[in-house]
Amino acid sequence: MLAAILFDLDGTIANTDPIHYQAWREMLLGYGMDIDEEFYKSLSGRTNPQIIEDLLPQLSPEEGAKFADEKEALFREKAKNLLKPLDGFSELLAWTDTHQLKRALVTNAPRLNVQFMLEVLGINEAFDTVVIAEDEIAGKPDPAPYQIALSRLGITAEQAIALEDSPSGVRSAVGAGIRTIGVTTTQEPKVLQAIGAFMTTPDFTDLQLWALLNSLVQENVAYFG
Repeated sequence: MLAAILFDLDGTIANTDPIHYQAWREMLLGYGMDIDEEFYKSLSGRTNPQIIEDLLPQLSPEEGAKFADEKEALFREKAKNLLKPLDGFSELLAWTDTHQLKRALVTNAPRLNVQFMLEVLGINEAFDTVVIAEDEIAGKPDPAPYQIALSRLGITAEQAIALEDSPSGVRSAVGAGIRTIGVTTTQEPKVLQAIGAFMTTPDFTDLQLWALLNSLVQENVAYFG
């Protein structure tokens, strides 16, 4: 039985990675690091403290936090006129309403970015619960954020589908026992499938995705008679 769809934010609802890449690149140039897009893919989906500790171990925790705040402010400045949802997202929201499914947002993004993106995309009221990793005991790839979402929604992992674009996100959702669909905005399908995504989709217009979702709600009809 399908009771809810759990969404990642960056790279899943909106393809923000090109904007994040530019912000990271500009910030890291100040430390003599010139990253390319391939290197950036290895960072995608991780939390800022994890990334900064790996790339800039010389920074104190306070300096790292300041760097992260400045990087995210730069991202928001660049993104304010560029953000748009992935194709088919609004139709997917309407479909979940039609079939009375719950929705959760599960993200490693900082709170200010989450608030900014939900406002710009006009989806402040779209989710039954929002799980922000920095508020919880651990971020992705730990399964904790998805376990928290399941608990708040009052459902089991078997009753949910997760949509994720990053390796850390897929590991988190799969680790929580949730059937996970890989959204291939940032990674090749084979990368996400190798770590547990049972199928992949380029966006929310994909006919294979809709065939799956409609088959699952037909199971709901059969379950409830």
